[in-house]
Amino acid sequence: MAKTIFEQTGGTYTMQGDYCLPDLTLPAEEECPIGVWGQRRLRYLKQHHKILYYNLLTFGKLRSHLADVEQEAQSLFLRLVKEYAEREGMTEQLKADNPMEWVCRINNIRERVNEVVNAEIIFI
Repeated sequence: MAKTIFEQTGGTYTMQGDYCLPDLTLPAEEECPIGVWGQRRLRYLKQHHKILYYNLLTFGKLRSHLADVEQEAQSLFLRLVKEYAEREGMTEQLKADNPMEWVCRINNIRERVNEVVNAEIIFI
């Protein structure tokens, strides 16, 4: 009997009852740190873009995609928080004089920036 393309490329089969099933494995992916932004992107892909999720997963590019999204989102978040704080006059003097006011305002800025990052990077 002629070998199949799967067998010619080094693939093997395992007997499961009366059937021979191919031993399939996913390609190895490098370990990349994935933080909160990457986890949000992963959840979004699983729920709303299943085809893209499974394509990235089967080609072994999911973790690198999530790591890229994490890095891009983190840099955008930090840059926008800094810009918004400067634009709204958030100074170290305000932090020293009225810490509660400073915390309220910086938390407000962080939440607004969080929405921007989600809209521009995570949920696209």
